[in-house]
Amino acid sequence: VGSARVRDLFDQARKSAPCILYVDEIDAVGRSRQSGASVEGTSEQENTLNQLLVEMDGINPLEGVVVLASTNRVDILDQALLRPGRFDRQISIDLPTLPERKAIFEVYLKKILLEKSFEEYSGRLAALTPGHSGADIANVVNEAALHAAREQGSKVTEDDFEYAIERVIAGMQKKNSALSSEEREVIAYHEAGHTIVGWLLEHTDPVLKVSIVPRTKGILGFAQYLPMEQRLHTKEQLFDRMTLALGGRAAEAITFRRITTGAQDDLLKVTDMAYKQISEYGMSTKIGNISLPVTRPLEPSKRFYSNKLAKEIDDVSILGMGSKSLYNTVYFVKND
Repeated sequence: VGSARVRDLFDQARKSAPCILYVDEIDAVGRSRQSGASVEGTSEQENTLNQLLVEMDGINPLEGVVVLASTNRVDILDQALLRPGRFDRQISIDLPTLPERKAIFEVYLKKILLEKSFEEYSGRLAALTPGHSGADIANVVNEAALHAAREQGSKVTEDDFEYAIERVIAGMQKKNSALSSEEREVIAYHEAGHTIVGWLLEHTDPVLKVSIVPRTKGILGFAQYLPMEQRLHTKEQLFDRMTLALGGRAAEAITFRRITTGAQDDLLKVTDMAYKQISEYGMSTKIGNISLPVTRPLEPSKRFYSNKLAKEIDDVSILGMGSKSLYNTVYFVKND
């Protein structure tokens, strides 16, 4: 069915020339055949991909037809799609930088009634939204305007924008949450632990706000930071981030003499940072200057490296770096 539809699509494009044929989310049909689940190579997805390759191989002319496609997973595309004569011209559109986010905010801010001029808002809003796409920025401005309307405000204020950013990042507030007073106390100390450690460390982002109001995205509490935009990170910076992530767990252990499941997301971040420092960034003197792929390209279920090396990575990253960062965190919380 898929291959027939591809054939019909290109036939229609040739009849409609000159035209543009645009394929959105091409990774849905253009996923690498090496990473597919089919053993015999006769899956519907592969048949569809093969037909797409045939249509673009140059044998059947596409005169007057420009074929465009988009994806946010270019890493999983079949390499045959990217060969000359097919999708050989690739344009990477990264997430907007700080100046670009500022410019995008100004486009949307001009469309609503503000308490101050849009120039006074755009810079700060851009700084508070690292990693946000253009669509995310539009959503922030729209949420701020809706909040102002619900609060019967005549103009959109800074408080409306803060509410909107929190909602986009963490979800809506769950005002009727069934948390007990004891649980709220634990969450408060947990978030305070993050805040104290972040305040004392050299390589962490400034804390803007701490909340213990549960959110719809499963967050019981969160701290909002003013992040610095940088592409390169030192070993010291990454270690401080691990220490910061463990601040909540350390505060629970010191204050209540027990720990809870509230640190699950923090532990995931610490584990990920520890593994990447050892196995990808070459930041371990014991393991050496290596960067290991997670799996073999042709055998996704198998590691690229030996079980012995895998154990050494586990020992250095989890038992070594994880324990050291937790010890460092406990020291900060106890002494400050």
